[in-house]
Amino acid sequence: MNRFRQIQLFIVPFLLLTAFSHLQAAPLPANASLTLDDAVHIGLERSRTLEIARLDRDMTSQKIRETWAKVLPQLSSDFTYTRSLKPSVLFFPDIFNGGTGNTFTPLVISADNAATATINLRQALFNGSAFAGIKAAGTLRKMSNEAYRFSEAAVIADIKMSYFDALISRDQLKLIEQSIERWELSKKDTRAMFRQGVAADIDTLKAYLSVENLRPDLLQAENRVATTMTRLKNAIGIPLDSTIVLSGKLELSSATYPQDIAAAFHEALDLRPDLRQLSLQVQAEGDKVSAARAERYPVISAFGQFESQTAFNDNIKTSDSRWPVSTAVGLQVSLPLFTGYRASAQIEQARISQMQTRTRVEDLKANIRAEVEVRLLNFRESQKRIEVQSKTISVAERSYKISLLRFKEGIGSRLELTDAELQLNKAKTNYLQAVYDYLVASVQLDKALGRSQTSASAT
Repeated sequence: MNRFRQIQLFIVPFLLLTAFSHLQAAPLPANASLTLDDAVHIGLERSRTLEIARLDRDMTSQKIRETWAKVLPQLSSDFTYTRSLKPSVLFFPDIFNGGTGNTFTPLVISADNAATATINLRQALFNGSAFAGIKAAGTLRKMSNEAYRFSEAAVIADIKMSYFDALISRDQLKLIEQSIERWELSKKDTRAMFRQGVAADIDTLKAYLSVENLRPDLLQAENRVATTMTRLKNAIGIPLDSTIVLSGKLELSSATYPQDIAAAFHEALDLRPDLRQLSLQVQAEGDKVSAARAERYPVISAFGQFESQTAFNDNIKTSDSRWPVSTAVGLQVSLPLFTGYRASAQIEQARISQMQTRTRVEDLKANIRAEVEVRLLNFRESQKRIEVQSKTISVAERSYKISLLRFKEGIGSRLELTDAELQLNKAKTNYLQAVYDYLVASVQLDKALGRSQTSASAT
């Protein structure tokens, strides 16, 4: 027993460590370079949401195994030992001994020790409810797979959105730093011009204020970088104190999408895992109707029994006791005649549940149609904004260079240079925001269409 206990103490922790070993992923190296594909890959490995979905799928597999139990052979064994403290007696009338029958003679009928060993075998030959349950198990497995796909798509979309948030916050910080650099250079030029008597003192003050007014924006941008990086680390499941460097950048993807809403809606109807899961649930509800009807059918089972028993007193050795054997086989038919309307009520409940699920399917289709249209419109709008903003940046850069040259030559004013710098910064910010909105819209459109999102939209 002690040896068996030691084996248990070793095996149980080993099994627990094996079951959860995939959650203990290797730590990332310091200052690890992280692409969007890397983030998605790591997130899929470490996501607790997906781990729960995987366990739900494993639970479904075990439930499916359980449904087969009703049609597989059932083998059981029993062993009973009885120790008589006081013997059992049976009274016989003394008429058998020539008496009048008014008195009784006790007869001991039990031994000091008795034992019975039995092996029972039962096999279902026909069980309509069990067969319907097995059919429903296949549908349940498909539903479990679609539920996992839906969870996986949600996790990937969350990781991508967090990655894009971190990228745009980083790039927005760069824009502010570039703007400060331009104003620092302008402030330096203005002071030189002031010493030469070309610029007025008010110009140096305005250059100084232009730099200092950007300091709060710089602090806010730095804070946004920190918060978005924290959300990204949490989304992909890495320690928050780890240091990573994003090697990706905001750029357009090469993915193609349907040109019209009807084609996009048709694609979503074919690919959306939540719609497929709900459609499978309609089928599962139909299997429940069949299972409820099968409750009215007879259940036919075959059984067999092997039994051996003995009885002996204390003055007899156990090895000398006799163990006579008896065997029996049979067929059992069970037919419900009246169940208090239970079967009919279960059938109607299953039918109502199926109608409810069908209604939810139609409601989901309508919601998918609206979602696809909104996502596709947002995607097209972001594409058009990118086209406009890409042209605006080149114009704004040229305008700033001309204004800076005019200011240095004493032709232009400080107000003209300030306005040109603001327009340039706004053009770059709008273009950056348009690319970000484009990438976010593509992720949302992929999810609305039910496409697999394992391929990255940024590098």
